[in-house]
Amino acid sequence: MIKKTTFSAVALTCCMILGTTIACATDTTFESPADMKPPPGAPTSHKGFKTLKKQVVELGPEIPGMEGRQLRIRLLTIEPGGHIKVHNHKNRPAAFYVIQGATTVTYGDGTVKRFPVGSTGYADKNTTHWHQNNEKEPVVFLAADIFQPQKK
Repeated sequence: MIKKTTFSAVALTCCMILGTTIACATDTTFESPADMKPPPGAPTSHKGFKTLKKQVVELGPEIPGMEGRQLRIRLLTIEPGGHIKVHNHKNRPAAFYVIQGATTVTYGDGTVKRFPVGSTGYADKNTTHWHQNNEKEPVVFLAADIFQPQKK
């Protein structure tokens, strides 16, 4: 099981680099554009997935031209046999670090890649993918992205 101090240390390091105040929140959703057409066989709902923690930095006050955007860091867990639904990263670049277990990522073009503990990955504007846990233990990874919340 991952220790709370691991997440806290990584989050604190990110915040110290940015030199800004952060706000904490709980998040159980995963954004995906409504007009996105999933590849055949891709999961369209979550299974055994949860976001344990989320911290957000409003980038507008920090960086000119970044109004309405956030830097998010989230601790994600996928239980054995579970998955995160297919989604893309158009307008939302992201990077992740695997803390425990391994995640298998299937890309929109059918390419499959396994990311074991200690590995990193990223998603850019051309990425459509989904994560799944084919292992016998939960996979835990830290994901950071530049996010633009939908206006209400």
